[in-house]
Amino acid sequence: MSKVSAAKDSQQTSLLDMLKMKMRQAREEAENAKDDADEAKRKFEEEHKKREEAEAEVAALNRRIQLLEEDLTRAEERLKIATEKLEEASKAADESERGRKSMETRSMQDEERANLLETQVLQAKLIAEEADRKYEEVVFAQQLQAKAVPPTTPYPYYIPVDFLSSNCYLVRKALENRFEIEDDRCTQLELKVRQMSSLLQETENKFEEVARKLAMVEADLERAEERAEAGENKIVELEEELRVVGNNLKSLEVSEEKALQREDSYEEHIRQLSQRLKEAETRAEFAERSVQKLQKEVDRLEDDLLVEKERCRHLTEEIELTVQEIQTN
Repeated sequence: MSKVSAAKDSQQTSLLDMLKMKMRQAREEAENAKDDADEAKRKFEEEHKKREEAEAEVAALNRRIQLLEEDLTRAEERLKIATEKLEEASKAADESERGRKSMETRSMQDEERANLLETQVLQAKLIAEEADRKYEEVVFAQQLQAKAVPPTTPYPYYIPVDFLSSNCYLVRKALENRFEIEDDRCTQLELKVRQMSSLLQETENKFEEVARKLAMVEADLERAEERAEAGENKIVELEEELRVVGNNLKSLEVSEEKALQREDSYEEHIRQLSQRLKEAETRAEFAERSVQKLQKEVDRLEDDLLVEKERCRHLTEEIELTVQEIQTN
C-alpha cells in the first residue's frame, strides 16, 4: 500500500515539474521573441530615421542646386548683357577710332590746304607788291613822259603809257581780288581747322570715355565669368554630393526593405510564439487545475495513508500485546 502511494507521489511530482519547466521555457521563448521584435523595431526606426534624414539632405541639396542654377542663370544673363555691352562698346570704340582717324586725316588735309593757301597768299602778296612796284614805275614813267616831247618817228617797241597804266591797274585789281578771296578762304580754313580740332578733341574725349567704359565692362565681364565658373564648379560638387547621397539613399532603401522583411518575419515569429505561449498558458492552466485535482487526491490519499498507518500501528500494538501474552503464558 505504501509503495503504491509513493509511486503515485513520485509520478505526480515529476509531471508537475515537467509542466513547470515547459511553462518556464515557453515564457523564456516569448520573452526572447519580444526582445528580438523590440530590437528589430529599434533597427527599423533607426533606418527609417536615417532615410528621413537622407531625404531631408537630398531635398536641401536639391534646393541648393536650384538656387545655384538660378544664380548661374542670373550670372549668365549678366554675362550676356555684359557681352552685349562689351560688343557695343567695342563697336563704339571702333567707330570712335575710325572717326578719330578720319578727323586726323581731314585735319591733316585741311592743314596741308591751309599751308598751300598760305603759300599762295604769300605768292599773291609778292605778286601784288611786284604789281604795285611796277605800277609806281609806270606812274613815274608817265610823269616823266608828260614832261618830255614824244618822238616824231614811231618807235617799233614803243608802248603808250596809258595802256601800261590801265593794264597794271587791272592786274593790281585782279591780284587784290584774288588776295581777298584767298584771305577769306584762309579765314574759313582756319575756322574749319579750329572746328575740326575741337571736334577731334571731343572725339578723343569720347574715345577715352568709351575706353574707360570698355575697361569697366571687361572687368564686369571677367567677374561675371569668374562667378559663372565658380557656380558651375559648385554645381558639379553638389551633383557629386547628390549622387553620393542618392547611392546612400538607395542602400538605405534596400536596408529598409530588408528590415521590413525581417520585421514581417519577426512579427510572424512573434505571432507564432504568442500562439504557442497562449497554448502553453492554456496547458499550464489545465495542468494547474489537474495538479490541484491531483493535489486534492494526494491530500486525500495522504489522509487515508495516515489512517492506514494509524490502523497498522494499532494492529502492530495488538500483535505485540498478543505475542507478549502468548510468551507470558
